[in-house]
Amino acid sequence: MIYGAMKFSIGGSLKLVFRPWVEGLENIPAQGPAILASNHLSFSDSFFLPAVLDRKVTFIAKSEYFTAPGVKGKLTAAFFKGVGQLPVDRSGARGAGEAAIKAGIEVIESGGLFGIYPEGTRSPDGRLYRGKPGGLARVALATGAPVIPVAMIDTEKIQPPGQVIPKLMRPGIRIGKPLDFSRYHGMEGDRFILRSVTDEVMYEIMKLSGQEYVDIYATAAKRQIADEAKRRAEEEKHAGRKPGTEG
Repeated sequence: MIYGAMKFSIGGSLKLVFRPWVEGLENIPAQGPAILASNHLSFSDSFFLPAVLDRKVTFIAKSEYFTAPGVKGKLTAAFFKGVGQLPVDRSGARGAGEAAIKAGIEVIESGGLFGIYPEGTRSPDGRLYRGKPGGLARVALATGAPVIPVAMIDTEKIQPPGQVIPKLMRPGIRIGKPLDFSRYHGMEGDRFILRSVTDEVMYEIMKLSGQEYVDIYATAAKRQIADEAKRRAEEEKHAGRKPGTEG
């Protein structure tokens, strides 16, 4: 009931204001489990995709969103629960990865749609990065559920990292045909199979999105960008200029 109310209010508002265009809705099964594997350009991805689907999509979110103290913390927790987010406890021995896999399997076994971002984090520059072979492939091989590639289009232009007020423009969503990995069922312990499955999904996302593909992890790219910004700031400092100014 809460999800339905949130979908009606938030989802309806998103569709009315931003008018997202969608291709491939027929590839989402009317019932039964499936994994939606999407590129990740913006915080708003987890809202635009559920807004255009008739069925509930369950994503995962860090547990801190559900445990913050005070009235604001309770409202935040209620919001994330309402839009179908599951808390993931990252304090375990193997952190968020194992928790995400467990949560995904539970969603699939209950017959639901599980949404996941194989890149593991938002793209720092709009390009598509290498998929992490853990969560997506392991959930798919452990459950036998089909994997549906999804491409979010232009959402990073609507709400870039750090921008609170979104820009009014139309995002797009392309939904590809389901991928069947049942031939690998029960082989989730083979890292070469996990890598192969993940790469196949990322290739399909690349075709749908039209993004440039970069064969490194997005987390590594973010570190490189941060290191480069720090290096430039140090160079400007040593050159006697304030960071961010040109001389």
